[in-house]
Amino acid sequence: MNFGSKIILVRKQKKMSQSELGKLANVSGDIVGKYERNEMKPSIETAHRLANALNVTLDYLVGDSDTVLFDKDITARMEAIVNMDSEDKKALFKILDAYIRDTNAKKAYS
Repeated sequence: MNFGSKIILVRKQKKMSQSELGKLANVSGDIVGKYERNEMKPSIETAHRLANALNVTLDYLVGDSDTVLFDKDITARMEAIVNMDSEDKKALFKILDAYIRDTNAKKAYS
């Protein structure tokens, strides 16, 4: 997925218009449309403002991954986990693993 497609995807998930995104990122809605159609590429500063407005990382918008793992809320939590001591991490991972297992089981049986 390219830069423009990622902007469209996240913007629509957040139910934002091009104009609304433009206001948040300090560019016009018409320019957002050009970015989405890949007719123009933003400066790094503008791309950063777009990422902030969409609450994703710049890495997600310009990177190769198509998975929105770079939601800023998830990233903040991941950073907090990295800073935990090893025993706290082990306990948290056990809880997460159990929850993931249960979620996958629910999906398999529904």
